[in-house]
Amino acid sequence: MKKLMSLIMSLVLLMGIPTFAADQDIVEIAAGNSDFSILVAALQKAELVDALQGTGPFTVFAPTNAAFEKLLASLGITAEQLLNHPQLKDVLLYHVVSGQVLSTDLKNGMMAPTLNGENIKVDLSNGVKINASGVSTADVMATNGVIHIIDTVLVPSTFVLNAEPMAPETVVDIALSNSDFSMLVSLLQKADLVSALQGEGPFTVFAPTNAAFEKLLSSLGITASELMNQPDLAKVLLYHVVSGDVRSTDLSDGLQAPSLNGENLTFDLSSGAMVNESKITAVDIVAGNGVVHVIDTVLVPTNFVYQAVSENTSIPKTGGMDLMPLAVASIMTLAGAGILRKRIK
Repeated sequence: MKKLMSLIMSLVLLMGIPTFAADQDIVEIAAGNSDFSILVAALQKAELVDALQGTGPFTVFAPTNAAFEKLLASLGITAEQLLNHPQLKDVLLYHVVSGQVLSTDLKNGMMAPTLNGENIKVDLSNGVKINASGVSTADVMATNGVIHIIDTVLVPSTFVLNAEPMAPETVVDIALSNSDFSMLVSLLQKADLVSALQGEGPFTVFAPTNAAFEKLLSSLGITASELMNQPDLAKVLLYHVVSGDVRSTDLSDGLQAPSLNGENLTFDLSSGAMVNESKITAVDIVAGNGVVHVIDTVLVPTNFVYQAVSENTSIPKTGGMDLMPLAVASIMTLAGAGILRKRIK
């Protein structure tokens, strides 16, 4: 009877231990176990999946969902907030060591450099601990390394809970990252103003949406292609740009600001925020070289003269081959990071 009970208990324990396929890479093992769903989501968000599916070898100290939930509770944040944290990638790389380090390779007091750049410390005095995290399962073998499962997320010393999101590099990157500015991007390219607005600045851009341009085309009775071929196109676009970094808090009722077109913009705050006859719908979208405010109507300077032109130019699409280098740069700038907007009611 004792032997039977012992056998039953052994089977019960074995059934509670997760099984892993040794013919899978590190990411595949994590993705195949629901207890690592938060870790997998974080790796995807931080764009580390491809890296950890490389040849390696890597040693990964993998926190379970329970470990992440413990971290979220201690920080007082949600999983979504963690996934959108600008230092998410640093946190995840703090769990990865280059090379294959098995449990038999660990020594008490050993310091191991992580891909984050900081060291983690091994403590074997009371079980196996990595920093303050206990290792619950060791030596889960993968085709490109080994996984050790831990019960606490490792937090690097450089982690700051309320770190500011990384701003896009330029005001052009902001436009490229949002499909609602595809017309603006196309026109900037046509007028050869992209490079100028990627300069040091700072610039303040009042950016019309696609809907704003559609409204302009309708009022003029022309097509997008005809607008693109206007000789005075640059004058219209530069009328939307002010030199310097002008935030919403810098605006005042009746303020006049000179645009790069040479004509002044006039601000009216008596009933919402207006620039000339255009409503400002979102403010203070900060870039590395200035700030963008979104407007619902295209600003037309008095020195713009419409001229009839032929429709032989197609509108390039944002993300097309001619814009691909800019699009890739903008995606890398905005990966993990988010843009904070203050909307005007």
